Amino acid sequence: MNTFITKRNISLLIVLKLVTVFILLLSTSGGTANNIKTMENHRKSHEMATNTNTSANTASIDTITLGGGCFWCVEAVYEMLDGVIKVESGYSGGTIKNPSYREVCTGLTGHAEVAQITFDGSKTSVEEILKVFFTVHDPITLNKQGDDVGTQYRSVIFYRNDQQRTIAKSIIEELNKNKVYANPVVTQLVPFSVFYKAEDYHQDYYNQNKNAPYCKMVIQPKLEKFEKVFKDRLKK
Repeated sequence: MNTFITKRNISLLIVLKLVTVFILLLSTSGGTANNIKTMENHRKSHEMATNTNTSANTASIDTITLGGGCFWCVEAVYEMLDGVIKVESGYSGGTIKNPSYREVCTGLTGHAEVAQITFDGSKTSVEEILKVFFTVHDPITLNKQGDDVGTQYRSVIFYRNDQQRTIAKSIIEELNKNKVYANPVVTQLVPFSVFYKAEDYHQDYYNQNKNAPYCKMVIQPKLEKFEKVFKDRLKK
């Protein structure tokens, strides 16, 4: 009798322990589920915030393509302007696809040597970029910059939208009205069509060839002028 009672008591104890463990497991499972849900909510909130910031940053990025003589000169200047993200030398405004430097130099392809400038509109602006443009090149001599002669060296703005065109036109009108130059501005305003990136050895040319005669005699004076006029707008 005593043996039977002992075994039954033991069985009851085992059952009670199992029930207790089961309850604890349910409680822990519920807490884990809540924790997982909380973590997931935090993750989603972080993703939404990140996506919002990315969209805002992307919305401020813009691009403009400018021809102001040799693209080495234009590229070197804009690489120093705060807010400019990237500058690429290349060709725009011609009649053949993927022209080579040798072909463009003949003046027969219709392309202009250009610098394609990608910039952050929250740090600089189309207006500032064009003010730099009209400061560092000759906008009143047709198809000529110093000793560089030909249509490939023409002064031209390839605008991408109405805002860029309106701002460019307004600046040109203001320059002419105030007779800033001895003669009227001959800079062309042309809708952007396509940009062909120049050969690799043309990219970042000044920084890679500072001791070359052309860099010292032609590019360096333009950089010094830019640094003097826009000294507060240089990249840190």
